Amino acid sequence: MGMADQTEVIGRLEDVVSTAEDFDRVVAQALPTLLERTRYSMRRFLRDTGQWSEDTAHEKFILRWSAEYLERFMLSGRNEVPCRPLYLLDAFVAKLHSRPEPFCYHPELLTPLGRFIDGLVARAVVSRDALIALYHHCYGMSPRDVIAVTGLSESESQRIYKNFRRWRESGWQRTMEMIGMTDAELEELAAEQKRHHQQFTHEAERVIRFAQDHYRKSEPDYYPCLSRPEWEAMFSEAYGHDYRLWHLVLCMDCVQKTWGLGPKRMPIVEKPRLEIRVRP
Repeated sequence: MGMADQTEVIGRLEDVVSTAEDFDRVVAQALPTLLERTRYSMRRFLRDTGQWSEDTAHEKFILRWSAEYLERFMLSGRNEVPCRPLYLLDAFVAKLHSRPEPFCYHPELLTPLGRFIDGLVARAVVSRDALIALYHHCYGMSPRDVIAVTGLSESESQRIYKNFRRWRESGWQRTMEMIGMTDAELEELAAEQKRHHQQFTHEAERVIRFAQDHYRKSEPDYYPCLSRPEWEAMFSEAYGHDYRLWHLVLCMDCVQKTWGLGPKRMPIVEKPRLEIRVRP
């Protein structure tokens, strides 16, 4: 983009927009500029707080979270009109930076395992295919296992197979590209899991619990944990299907707490346990 074009884009972003429709239009036309501004803000903050390193891992981290911030800004900014989009973005990013121990700056999320788990869970918040696929990536479940564990009826079960198929065909690869995971990193994760299985699983459980707790309570609306009798009522009275699908895969404690509440003939004979699957 030339200097004149860049100046024109900045000018439009500095002007007041009065409606949600105008906000969507102006932001959509300036996404590259807004993304770069977000990346600059995050890089400066990390440098100022001594958390920045000039390496590929940090660059991937910046790109991943800049896109995450911008996506959230596009959704929430519509509710702030009238506003000046450029300055609203600055305020939005500054507010996220100012939280005590921001989630996205946690050092464990800079490791290949941390980026992999965080990327999957973050994607599951906005994609049903990714959400259902988490049952496979966290517990090694098949579509039949997911249906049994969540107690879905036959009519509701067909979507599960479609979710798995779409994820295998394109969803997983697209997500890996979005979070910047290379084939070499994925191969190394699988090799590390094979070499040091117990240590790898222990580390994965720690990161998964950390990520699940963050995303379960932030987006979408928080579904709290239930007691065993409350879960039992939900299963036996056949309600709360979306609640079950969404909450159970994002809560290791509840997926074990509800074990046995579904159909009597369960495809998985033991309680679900963490077993990372790197590939779909």
